[in-house]
Amino acid sequence: MTSTYENRNCIEDIILRHSARGMDLLRPYMPADFCSRAADAILSWERGTVLLTTGFYVRGFAETDGPSGTYTVARALSGLGFHPVIVTDSYCADFFSGRGFDTVPMKPDDGKEFCRDLLDRLKPVGLVSVERCGRNLNDDYANFRGVSIRANTAPADLLFELAAGRIPTIGIGDGGNEIGMGVLKHEIRTLLDLNPCRISADHLIIATVSNWGAYGLAACLEKKSGLELMPTAAEIASFLKWTVSMGSVDGISGDHVAKVDGFPLETELGIVEDLTEAARS
Repeated sequence: MTSTYENRNCIEDIILRHSARGMDLLRPYMPADFCSRAADAILSWERGTVLLTTGFYVRGFAETDGPSGTYTVARALSGLGFHPVIVTDSYCADFFSGRGFDTVPMKPDDGKEFCRDLLDRLKPVGLVSVERCGRNLNDDYANFRGVSIRANTAPADLLFELAAGRIPTIGIGDGGNEIGMGVLKHEIRTLLDLNPCRISADHLIIATVSNWGAYGLAACLEKKSGLELMPTAAEIASFLKWTVSMGSVDGISGDHVAKVDGFPLETELGIVEDLTEAARS
């Protein structure tokens, strides 16, 4: 299932290219400008700390989808005057601390008390999730194949539950099992025949690859703010290859290669370049 979009300057169109896992089927149930709306929300937030979470467990490692997008959004938030803090599992915390971002490692046995303390202590003005597994309708953390990964997944989705109605939230996903997809849980179950994540977010961004949704959010922030917030394709390539050197894997093959959800690096970088063009057009 491959979709062709004619508007090369529409950020929502760009991040949904090459769709093969049903995100196109969900698009009619979303606002047409869903990515733009999420960017408007961020720009309205009081400047302060923003918590970002990512990291999806694949065969003992973090997959390559998520960290690069989180790096891009964190970088954009810094450029806008926010203080990004990454909450993630120990197996990918070094991806961000090694690039100068504050990180909070979280363990699978950390619970609501840990999350409540974190929110009370850091007082975030917003939460953003990029390709982060959330509990499904069976109250389990499962990968796209339906296999439980609870034993290796810190419950970062509890942050979003505790923040509901108090702190604005954004979720970015590409398969139905990520934080934020609770907004469309009924549609995902009906149209995609999947057990969806039940955790919602105030704004949901869907994309063919979650990294692309995060890049799209950064592109919208650049377009609306007039600031140069998008990293270059070379910077993205460097960060992605660096995470692979530290253990991240392609989520489809499970191999330590600079691919994302099976797409070659050239496709990932082509999306970045087209989004940057759209942001500056």
